[in-house]
Amino acid sequence: MAAEPEEKLATIWKEVLDGANECIVITDPEGIILFMNQSYLQFLGEKDVVGKHVTQVIENTRMHLIGKTGKAELADIHKIKGRDMIANRVPIRKDGKIVAILGTVFFRDVQQLHALASTVEQLTQELAYYKGELRSKLGAAYRFEEIITASQAMQPVTQLAKRVAKSDSTVLITGESGTGKELFAHAMHAESHRAMGPFIRINCAAIPEALLESELFGYDEGAFTGASRKGKKGRFELANHGTILLDEIGDMPLSLQAKLLRVLQEKEVERVGGTRPISIDVRVIASTHQDLKKLVGEGRFREDLFYRLNVVSLHIPPLRERLDDLPMLVHKLLEQLTESTGIVIKEIQPDAWQALRAYSWPGNIRELRNVLERGLHLMEDGILRADCLLLPVNEKEQIAVQEKDRTLKKIVEEAERSALIDMLDLTSGNRLEAAKRLGISKSSLYAKLEKYGIQGE
Repeated sequence: MAAEPEEKLATIWKEVLDGANECIVITDPEGIILFMNQSYLQFLGEKDVVGKHVTQVIENTRMHLIGKTGKAELADIHKIKGRDMIANRVPIRKDGKIVAILGTVFFRDVQQLHALASTVEQLTQELAYYKGELRSKLGAAYRFEEIITASQAMQPVTQLAKRVAKSDSTVLITGESGTGKELFAHAMHAESHRAMGPFIRINCAAIPEALLESELFGYDEGAFTGASRKGKKGRFELANHGTILLDEIGDMPLSLQAKLLRVLQEKEVERVGGTRPISIDVRVIASTHQDLKKLVGEGRFREDLFYRLNVVSLHIPPLRERLDDLPMLVHKLLEQLTESTGIVIKEIQPDAWQALRAYSWPGNIRELRNVLERGLHLMEDGILRADCLLLPVNEKEQIAVQEKDRTLKKIVEEAERSALIDMLDLTSGNRLEAAKRLGISKSSLYAKLEKYGIQGE
């Protein structure tokens, strides 16, 4: 009676092995076949192989050698019927003695392995893509390591941002457009205990006033004509357990500022058309290029909301006040642009550096990137020159640059040209009289007039 469970178990194991997709063979230490599953039999075109030596059934086999060496052979290329197969040969031991040899073929042809590897690679690429998309939509895209600075103006700002990132304090980031306010917001989220939560950004200036409320706070079913039957979560709900960036908060309509203040104070939102408040756990970061204090004085921004947002204030200095960072920023941006455009830069000429430093950068780092990208497309032989940058220069800046570049020769030439013009005016264009008064010969006068392109009678 005791043998029945063992026989039943043996039957089950035989059915399991026969049903396996892999090719399986078991021999004794001498190479006599004890078992071969149906997949292997069908592949070889055999029916009854038990009791035969493995070399009679499987060409090029090494199963019988494993009993002698006692060493497993894994992922070995084994050619059968002109096909390259991936074979494993493993000794089975009991009480330290080899009692059987297990052989398996996981791919009946190496082409199957290549196909599987290709599929795995494609799935890996798709996973990386969707992870990147999810991160770009819901996660922080930048870290503090990506904030490039060596200037004294930026270091206190960066240090404060790193300290406040650890807390849940509301932060107000101010600075001109293009200075990197959003970059700091991303980095603070990534450095916080909410880093695994969503990072949601909304530009208060880019969304029409009629839609901004529903975008921020969501809406319930039937809240307005065209509303989804299921309603919709607002950005605050989507940012739950994470961070929300209210970009360009200074452009938020007064009508919504009171509702935003309540959200910040009560930690709950009420959807458009909703009847019940929804609790939220959200860290708020706001940013603006405007002077909120001035807006408060003009009655365009609520004073109570300003003080609620301005718990910790970070002011990002403009690029013209941190020109020490210019070389690092240029090299970093060029690395990114080379990757995106495929254009390789070999050298930056001194006149290009001079032009970059002389410019006031009203568009800050965003403008710097655009100027460099344009320069890459206009340069020749991989050398970036000033004339490739096409920087707009106002009159004051042009005069300043010219003053810096004036040599003694240029100063003398400018004075000489001015004296010639004045003398011709004084003599009503009479060149002979002008030459006499200037104390030079008529031929010298003509030569100088030609040199400076001055016309006279």
